[in-house]
Amino acid sequence: MIVAVTPNPSIDRTVTLSAPLLRGAVQRVAAVVDEPGGKGVNVARALTLAGVEAVAVLPAADNDPLVTALQGSGVPFRRVPADQPVRTNLAIIEPDGTTTKLNERGGALDAASRDALTAAILDAAGGADWVVLSGSLPPGLPEDWYADAVALLATRGCRIAVDTSEEPLDALAAAFDRAAPDLLKPNAEELAGLVDADAAELEAAAAEGDTDPVVAAARQLVDRGVGAVLATLGAAGAVLVDAGGAWLATPPPIVPRSTVGAGDASLAGYLRATVGGAEPPSRLRMAVAYGSAAAALPGTALPGPAQLDLDGVAVTPISPMFTPAPARS
Repeated sequence: MIVAVTPNPSIDRTVTLSAPLLRGAVQRVAAVVDEPGGKGVNVARALTLAGVEAVAVLPAADNDPLVTALQGSGVPFRRVPADQPVRTNLAIIEPDGTTTKLNERGGALDAASRDALTAAILDAAGGADWVVLSGSLPPGLPEDWYADAVALLATRGCRIAVDTSEEPLDALAAAFDRAAPDLLKPNAEELAGLVDADAAELEAAAAEGDTDPVVAAARQLVDRGVGAVLATLGAAGAVLVDAGGAWLATPPPIVPRSTVGAGDASLAGYLRATVGGAEPPSRLRMAVAYGSAAAALPGTALPGPAQLDLDGVAVTPISPMFTPAPARS
């Protein structure tokens, strides 16, 4: 089982425009879709579509619209009571796929909700293969909350994945000596920030086929105790680095429609392959197949297994212990 924790969940509202966004103008909306969201919720949604046992853990009031949306989605979840309403995040999608995101900060968690959330995570971890800690932290949770959670989970026998950014990511990195996760999933900007590199240079090099700067950056984190680093690089694909080697996966050609949730789908794909017993190159292949499939879908839609193009993902060993396994559905 995979436990996907979202401390700051959301209703993800996607507004699709029929013309480019014009600041200060009045425009007609072509479509509006609301989905239960937050990074961990997205991971749980994608895994559930694939038939992988997963549960989302999150704070929300019993009558919150997010709870209703989750009940209708078929995604198993465990709710921790919270007083504040769940935030609404807005994504504006233009005809060429350009996405503008407006994310609310989220409601504050009081001390009782904070303690209940931690207790629920530790309880769920008892029967879990993986615990995923994803997304931003709401007001009321300290910046080092993820670091503390990883340290507590390390005694529960599960593996731990973290996907976050900004101050919570910095605080986690500062505590790698006591709280290094089994998997860290940064994008280029987040990876660069952790090793004092330039994100634009990392992305530019990867786009030209030079993965050495990304691998060197990820290797620094592995050397500090992180089990594996899955660095997502947008259209350039992703790089996986662990103690056994490094691999690059490039995506199949797609027509991008929305990048919202693509990183979460990539993480779900990696975990799906991992619990299925796949070796690292095949985990990376599945991750990139999921991320590219999500980017080809509108709004915050997440792909199911039938929408993946595993054969279209090219995996290249950079310094491997393993060689890529044949693609499988």
